[in-house]
Amino acid sequence: MKPGIEFKNITKAYVKNGPLAVKGIHFTVPKGTLTTLLGPSGCGKTTTLRMIAGLESPSSGQIWIDGADVTTLSAAERHVSLVFQSYALFPHMTIFDNVAYGLVVAGVGRASTKQRVEAALATVGLSGYGARWPGELSGGQQQRVALARALVLEPAVLLFDEPLSNLDARLRRQMRDEIRALQQRLQLTVAYVTHDQSEALAVSDQIIVMRDGNIAQAGTPADLYERPNSEFVAGFMGEALLLPVDITAGGDVRLGPLVWRAANAYPVGRAQVAVRPEAWRVGDAGQYGLPAKVLKATYLGGFYEYTLATEIGELFVVCPRVDRQRQRDETVSLGMHQTGVSVLAA
Repeated sequence: MKPGIEFKNITKAYVKNGPLAVKGIHFTVPKGTLTTLLGPSGCGKTTTLRMIAGLESPSSGQIWIDGADVTTLSAAERHVSLVFQSYALFPHMTIFDNVAYGLVVAGVGRASTKQRVEAALATVGLSGYGARWPGELSGGQQQRVALARALVLEPAVLLFDEPLSNLDARLRRQMRDEIRALQQRLQLTVAYVTHDQSEALAVSDQIIVMRDGNIAQAGTPADLYERPNSEFVAGFMGEALLLPVDITAGGDVRLGPLVWRAANAYPVGRAQVAVRPEAWRVGDAGQYGLPAKVLKATYLGGFYEYTLATEIGELFVVCPRVDRQRQRDETVSLGMHQTGVSVLAA
């Protein structure tokens, strides 16, 4: 697959000889795919996005888009569109004029502009909305207008900077699904910034987790969730409990009375395991290997959350079985599923 975006040993310091906000990172966004830059505030993800857009210049390294070196090109020369967190619509312009703005500035003819604006609005499901004003639309509709304004320029690369953070939970789910469906249908090359791991898991072909200006881990959503390479990634990609384990000479992993075969080879000795709440199996007393006592049970519609006391410590467990509620002080037992368990180096 051809690269859509390439970062080659990129560094960024905002002050000459000052601290690096981005520290020599390399990555590729394959053409026609969506890559999410994920990480906590201050990790360098927004700086990285702004360098792709041409709004910031790297201190060293090269940026390539669609096979061309764009490192020294201005934002206007890069054929890139950016969808902002705040929508940034002009309140005194109609929806049609908002979407057409970039084409008008570029000197595109009136007939072509009309055709392209109507096509862009149709693409985001807003046909017939051209005569309305931004204040007449919901937050989700305004975000679609911002997306149409970016798409109408027919960019080589589309960038999203925390595009859903101003929406409520229901609209966030709806818009993330629409963005993903649109990206796949149009085969757009997209770089997407968020700090929300569930959003990243839902929309991405590739996730790049950043920390302190470096790439902590990059891979598919399943790679990062199921096989994190560090305590930081395991914790950032969702809730995970870190527990000490022993790796035997035979390749087994021992966690208290529980024993299972490691999927990969690890050095013999002490290590850590990251266990997701949904990785536990809850059974009757004696059914599985780890005895437990229910301290707290919470019903959440499609699943139960349990807090359990065990010989390896207090555990938080998510159980999808809603037909069988475990009562407080009930004795149960715990086993493990094959997924949601990752061995980390000590």
